[in-house]
Amino acid sequence: MASTNDIKKGTVINRNGELWFVIEFQRVAPGKGSSFVRTRMKHLTTGKVKEENFKSAENLTFEDVQYKKMQYLYNDGNLYTFMDNQTYEQISIAKGDIEEAVPYMKEGLEVKVVIHGENALTIELPQKIQYTVAYTEPAVKGDTSSGNVLKDAEMDNGLKVRVPIFIETGDEILVNTESGAYTERVTK
Repeated sequence: MASTNDIKKGTVINRNGELWFVIEFQRVAPGKGSSFVRTRMKHLTTGKVKEENFKSAENLTFEDVQYKKMQYLYNDGNLYTFMDNQTYEQISIAKGDIEEAVPYMKEGLEVKVVIHGENALTIELPQKIQYTVAYTEPAVKGDTSSGNVLKDAEMDNGLKVRVPIFIETGDEILVNTESGAYTERVTK
């Protein structure tokens, strides 16, 4: 038995014999009343997503999950294929199971695949990923006077990111995968 204080993203909870994967969680401490944990969970069999609140310190049953480092290879529409670099074993995960990660995917990307039993549930992206700027408009003199210090840029995988005006086509940048925001330019 574990308590709601141990809930985090990626936890698998056994509720009445059904397994639920925690997609998001938030600890809430209202002005009145006791604190609770708000979760968004996905049913591992049906794929149904629901929101559920748990009282603080409520007892829950957690299931063990493993994290396996794998490399993204390709997608064929609805399935994304990953390979273990030690064993060369390949697994495919449905697009719906990794919906939030899809815009950040690029060939060769190292991710952690979340596995329960024999099932690959989802993936965990690195916090920052390096991309090459495929296209961005050149900076125009006077842009900063209007307070416009960011511009649109398209990465080599199609991801669109707002970047500072000094970023040019061909530059390497880091993008935060939690916020989708530009982090820094990579110096060569």
